[in-house]
Amino acid sequence: MRIGLVSFVCKNRDISFNMSQIERALREAQGKVDLLCFGEAYLQGFDCLCWDYAVDKEMALELNSQAICQLREWSKAYGTALLTGYIEREKECLYSSCAVIDDGEILYNYRRITKGWKEYWKTDGHYREGDQAGEFTLHNHKIMLALCGDLWDCLEKFKTDRLLIWPVYVNFTVEEWNRQEMDAYARQASLAAEQVLMVNPLDHEPQNHGGSFYFRDGKIVDRLPFDQEGILVVEIADAE
Repeated sequence: MRIGLVSFVCKNRDISFNMSQIERALREAQGKVDLLCFGEAYLQGFDCLCWDYAVDKEMALELNSQAICQLREWSKAYGTALLTGYIEREKECLYSSCAVIDDGEILYNYRRITKGWKEYWKTDGHYREGDQAGEFTLHNHKIMLALCGDLWDCLEKFKTDRLLIWPVYVNFTVEEWNRQEMDAYARQASLAAEQVLMVNPLDHEPQNHGGSFYFRDGKIVDRLPFDQEGILVVEIADAE
């Protein structure tokens, strides 16, 4: 199976632009990958919320929203599965979630179980976390999914002998990445799984340098350059 990690620019509170970036990636990768992955909250941008529930609930998307339905249609039209983070609304609750879509259907909808996605000292009970970690199956591969701080704060829940996909939003400076953070993230990934794909978007407000990674046994096997849009394609061998 071939998986593409997409580090494209996203814009906060601009769902239309971010959707256009997803379709752009689908066009560029059509026939080259089985699954395209985007970072945490990519659909609306990680800093899309203001912690005023009356405002934020309008920014959040339900699973049956027009945007999600469009992604379902695109996955079928382009013959490519999609995995993307988004801010989800279910009834009166908001979550940092990640949807996995294949052939027009939602395979899995994961809700981050750690609170680091929000300014929890400002939020009320409308802003919630999920309570379950689990796997999904795509093309006969079982895959674990964790969002950003999950792998730091709840590591034990995500340990697996399968592939782990790790959408994040991590905006260290390039100097910080080079000095210590790349190695730190590689080591942390190795505590959960032998193979980990970490996908980080680009952003200009605030500055996020992207640079998605393929980690194996705590080492960096491949990566995208910082501050450059691109799709890192990783081939995962079939299970024996």
